[in-house]
Amino acid sequence: MLETTTELESLQALLEASRGRGSTHLRSIITAEHALTAEQLVQLLTGMKVLSVATVTSNGEPRISAMDGHFLHGTWTFGTDGSSAKATHIARRPAVSVAHIDGEELALFSHGTAELLAPGPELDEVDAHWTAHYGTSPFSWGDDIRMYRLRMTWAVAYAFQRDELLRGRGITA
Repeated sequence: MLETTTELESLQALLEASRGRGSTHLRSIITAEHALTAEQLVQLLTGMKVLSVATVTSNGEPRISAMDGHFLHGTWTFGTDGSSAKATHIARRPAVSVAHIDGEELALFSHGTAELLAPGPELDEVDAHWTAHYGTSPFSWGDDIRMYRLRMTWAVAYAFQRDELLRGRGITA
């Protein structure tokens, strides 16, 4: 967990506001007993997670693909090669939807803007985290690797059997 108190508070506020703005149907599924808190979520989302990242083509057609994601500082980081369709879509239309679904146990659904990480301390920290996980820097994987951070504007977190999930993964928060 790299999240600061402020980042956890911001994520918690976003989760609560998003669920509150959700449809009646969504709120009937993600009830208080199924919702995850920010603190629980960051503990559950350690390590690499497979993301479904949805972008839109220039014709307005949706495209979804799987990407590696790491949840750092209360949001997703993910990367791709600059020659990929995903990078082209994001450069032209940075609004994305990102979902991580772990079977029927838990899910985080989010919408926001994919921001290309510029050289500097934030990118250095992301690179170091990814390098520690994979054993090589993602920037060694190609000539034009692009790393992104998701600026979430909407997010809901769900666990079918929340208490059992948390207990089974040793989370007491």
